[in-house]
Amino acid sequence: MIPASGIGWYGVALAIVGGALRVSTPYLFVSLGEVLTERSGRVNLGLEGTLLMGAMSGFAIGSMSGSPWLGVLGAAATGALMGLLHAGICNLPRVNDIAVGIALFIFGIGLAFYLGKPFIAPRAAMLPALSLAAWSSEPAVRAAFEISPLLLIGIVLAIVLQWAIFNTRFGLFLRMAGESADAARALGRSVNAIRTIATTVGGAFAGVGGAFLSLYYPGNWNEGLSSGQGLMAIALVIFARWSPLRCLWASLLFGGASALGPALQTVGVTSGYYLYSAAPYVLTLALLIYSSSTRHTLAGAPSELSISR
Repeated sequence: MIPASGIGWYGVALAIVGGALRVSTPYLFVSLGEVLTERSGRVNLGLEGTLLMGAMSGFAIGSMSGSPWLGVLGAAATGALMGLLHAGICNLPRVNDIAVGIALFIFGIGLAFYLGKPFIAPRAAMLPALSLAAWSSEPAVRAAFEISPLLLIGIVLAIVLQWAIFNTRFGLFLRMAGESADAARALGRSVNAIRTIATTVGGAFAGVGGAFLSLYYPGNWNEGLSSGQGLMAIALVIFARWSPLRCLWASLLFGGASALGPALQTVGVTSGYYLYSAAPYVLTLALLIYSSSTRHTLAGAPSELSISR
């Protein structure tokens, strides 16, 4: 956490900004993966399990190889396998994607805990930090603007996905599979193939989000690492109206909310600390209530989603 006590309440604002930049990365990757999946007409509620599997495998590979970037690639591959498993099961007749997602959510968490037990104590090489405030002589400012390279990759991905979904041939077929499977089939496209690709790539994104947790911040592997961030990121997608760029801004909002409790603690506000630390969960609930209002219910949701029917 960024030290704020030396510069008072100004430090609280810096800590929240730093939290927004630091903690937003897993939200961003998971939400981008879910946007891609849901745009194809499929829901994947198992991304919390995928996030943890990515964190465990990324840390394990980084620890054994000594290369954090190999850990990131391993986490992406693990996430892709989890997404492929979800897609393969959902392609079967009369299978409900929400039920499959819940099953893989539990399966992914249990498997990550089981396989990750040998890696709770060891350390792994961490991803490097990039400083955006080398111009400042104030340590708190420099700490607030230290970011992971994965955040920059996530920002680029959000921009590229926003463009690709609405301006490319594959984006057209992706949206068509999500809006009208019959129309996609009429054009000779395999809806299952489109959804399989989208779900697999979405799982890879979630795996990278997990690698951030274990290889950058907080930078270890333990069974409580994700704190429900995978589930909150799925709710974030609804608030962002299935837009990659809106997912970027919403992820920063969630990151700032996650930093509120620790930031206040650094200036001596300890009363109600756990209440402040619950800010991201309260924000998730508030956004879901807002999104469920008569005016905003599922606005922009792909028609083929299970939640739209």
